[in-house]
Amino acid sequence: MSWGTLLDVLGAIATLAGASLTLIASIGLARFENLFMRMHAATKPQTLGLFLILSGLALTLRTWSAFGTLVLVAVAQALTAPVSAHMLSRAAYRAGLVKPSDYDTDELDEALRETPPDHPLHH
Repeated sequence: MSWGTLLDVLGAIATLAGASLTLIASIGLARFENLFMRMHAATKPQTLGLFLILSGLALTLRTWSAFGTLVLVAVAQALTAPVSAHMLSRAAYRAGLVKPSDYDTDELDEALRETPPDHPLHH
């Protein structure tokens, strides 16, 4: 077995594992009942799944131009997924879509009560 064949097999395994994680994340989005669980399913396994797919592509394509593009996509995903989940959770909290029974402590409510009423973060 040559190195090229071995890299192709490893790339196929990584791509299949990444696609499986992404599928599991989409099932979690459809089946989980509250916002926090859905956010977890939308960010954690989906991000790891994409990284595995990108790794599989890098192992299969083996060109520097493809590698650079794949790294750029991975960095963009790593930077935007946590920020979007954070903003989604804050917006849902402020809109009253999050039930107090969904969490143990409410640190955001405590922080918002300490801000002055004219502050932009106050709700």
